[in-house]
Amino acid sequence: MENLEANNVISDIRRRLDIVDVISGYIPLVQKGKNFFGVCPFHDDTNPSMSVSREKQIYRCFSCGASGNVITFVQDYEHISFKEALTELAEKAGVLLPNISYHKKNDAYEKFYEIYEIANKYYLNNIQTNLGKKAKEYLHNRQIDDTMIKEFGIGLSLETQGDLVQLLEKKGYNLNELNEIGLANSNRDLYNNRIMFPLKDLSGRVVGFSGRRYDGKKENKYVNTKVTPIFQKGSILYNYYDAREFVRRKDQVVVMEGFMAAIRSISIGVKNVVSLMGTAMTKEQMDLLKRLSLNVVLCLDGDEPGQHAILTHGEELENRGFHVKVVELSDGLDPDDYILKYGSESFQSLIENAINYRDYRIKSLKKNINLNSNEEVSEYINQVLLEASKLSDEIRQELILKTLAKEFDIGYNTLEKRLSTYIEKNRPKHQMDGKKVLEKKMKKQTKYELAEHYLLYLMLVNGTVRNYFEQGKFNFSTEQERFLASEIVYYYKLYGSLVPADFYTYLQDKKELLQLLDDILMLEVGEISNQMIDEYIRVVKENSVNLEIKRLEKMIREKNDPLEKARIAEEIRKLKMGSE
Repeated sequence: MENLEANNVISDIRRRLDIVDVISGYIPLVQKGKNFFGVCPFHDDTNPSMSVSREKQIYRCFSCGASGNVITFVQDYEHISFKEALTELAEKAGVLLPNISYHKKNDAYEKFYEIYEIANKYYLNNIQTNLGKKAKEYLHNRQIDDTMIKEFGIGLSLETQGDLVQLLEKKGYNLNELNEIGLANSNRDLYNNRIMFPLKDLSGRVVGFSGRRYDGKKENKYVNTKVTPIFQKGSILYNYYDAREFVRRKDQVVVMEGFMAAIRSISIGVKNVVSLMGTAMTKEQMDLLKRLSLNVVLCLDGDEPGQHAILTHGEELENRGFHVKVVELSDGLDPDDYILKYGSESFQSLIENAINYRDYRIKSLKKNINLNSNEEVSEYINQVLLEASKLSDEIRQELILKTLAKEFDIGYNTLEKRLSTYIEKNRPKHQMDGKKVLEKKMKKQTKYELAEHYLLYLMLVNGTVRNYFEQGKFNFSTEQERFLASEIVYYYKLYGSLVPADFYTYLQDKKELLQLLDDILMLEVGEISNQMIDEYIRVVKENSVNLEIKRLEKMIREKNDPLEKARIAEEIRKLKMGSE
């Protein structure tokens, strides 16, 4: 009864929400025919390879294979559990979620998450005791008050050598586990007398720490968690989990270098912010940014490494389809110091008036140019024109041309001609969108493969075809197709009806069947007639006969007994006669 109740609730939530409306809240969709297409957020995509069907309430990317219904999209996009996605969608749909048990995926590292949760609570408790007074004074002097300490879960590791290790061992965790996940070094606590900043994964679970020295001793300022099975610095963004809703509201994400900059920014109300924990940005982190928003503001440190990183990351982000703006911080300051020096209003104004990345790049090209050197000036002008060629706004291109013509006394037509050359070189080569990929794929299928897929599709929506399969009037040539057909029949008997988008949820742990279901649901099937059903069954039976004939012909080649060869040949003759 519990499974039936859960299925009914899940179906109710899904049916109240239109998948096109939900997905278009995350990525732009454009209608082409019956379906909607958009740039897939689940891989490095620059073309509309994701198809969303309002009729079937499913989506499918033809490049990376990502697929599912509205629940799986939210789950995968936001990196949250099935239950969390369901809870979020239930609120949107206005459905009261009862206390239902859901299938919980077995996590091999669940114990590690438990250990970090205990460690986090231990550090949080320490800073609230008398032993945490000096650490609190340090934070207060840095204008991090008690409210911020609580909001960001800032804790304290003690000067002792083994308190946390002993606590965890008493709870049944062994030293090997504590060493493996970066909390211990041999039998001692790894972090000693440091202010502890928790690092969360994409689901909001603490998976690491950054411990900051605060007592003036000459040791590394920061000690960060090493790479562990649950923590890879290049695969997470600080504050990602907590920033999601604020980013969605503004449709913009501000990217910083360090978590202190993010904390300061959040404390003054700029909450749509994440940080890299360094100047490097990985492909994985860019993929995470794409799931938040395509509008990125780079607010890295004002020193030379930070400004160099802006040029590098801005280019990479723009090449991946992001719309990038840049904040220029004066005096080589980082966001934390800038806010403390110039105030929150000044910083918020910088964020609101961030300049376009391409304009920033053009501006940076002029640095260190010797204007008395014709060679350097020529190189500079060519570089500016190359940057202008990457702009989609023709008005901005014209403004750049006029500025260059006036500043260097060069003919506008000369500059325009050179710009046109760069634009032609930068023009992207034609790439097929998702709909054309599907059409190309279908053309490669034989008539037998298509007939079997069409019959599987009809089994999803037509009771007569399901009955024909149960009665043995046709069968499928592959084991995978037979398994899917059996699951369709079983699901219908269990729940009394079958909606393809709900069937996705039922098959969520059977990846191979889901992939086959994807291919089938992407088929365009018009009005269903008995004549159509009969024709597909005829083609499938013809295929079965052909496959059996091939099997028997192979047997003849392998047999030596003339009588046995003759018997098999007679079987083949009868099969051929029956198929005529």
